[in-house]
Amino acid sequence: MRVAVLFFAALREAAGTSRLEIDLPEGATLDDLRAALTRERPALAKPLARFPALVEGRVRPAAQALKDGDEVAWIPPVAGGSGAVVHVALTREPIDMEAVRRSVEDPGAGAVVLFVGTVRDHEGERTVEALEYEAYERVAAERLRALAEEALAAWPAARIAIAHRLGRLALGEASVAVAVATAHRAEAFDCCRHLMERLKLSVPIWKRSFGPQGAIWVEGKGYEE
Repeated sequence: MRVAVLFFAALREAAGTSRLEIDLPEGATLDDLRAALTRERPALAKPLARFPALVEGRVRPAAQALKDGDEVAWIPPVAGGSGAVVHVALTREPIDMEAVRRSVEDPGAGAVVLFVGTVRDHEGERTVEALEYEAYERVAAERLRALAEEALAAWPAARIAIAHRLGRLALGEASVAVAVATAHRAEAFDCCRHLMERLKLSVPIWKRSFGPQGAIWVEGKGYEE
């Protein structure tokens, strides 16, 4: 099978091209593709191990099999200020917390805070067996990026990554991950808390709770810009 790989910004320079078409055996995964690319272009080894990959525009686990004709893009960080970077993603696949954490790593960061929200077994007095997340995806992605860029006004050198699950999640699964890297721990904690509080208020993502009593949409506070 053949897949197309797109490169942007610094990755394009490391690859020496903006697009490659790679032949892979049937059942090959993102990890297999990354190995093939780094054999062909060794300069890509470090960034491809660190940056998240999109398959057909969505985040996919590294072990998931690719299909013939898939378009793959590893996404380098978006500059937000001196030393700052921003990654945001909506995904229907399990969140790779280690990849989220790695995406904000930096030699100048003395602190990395990773918050992971998980599905608990109750919502108030209701028993919860599963949750389902639905989003106005285009607007939600734009709002996540806007929140991160808004946070950079207060923490200009922060490195920020936000990943949010969509679809049905079982108990214990991660619904959201926010990683922040800064020079000092107090800044990292404060920025991470700020992002989570703003995310809950201003990103159009809805939650439905399933349990023995049936399914209900969980209402929080009103939407804010």
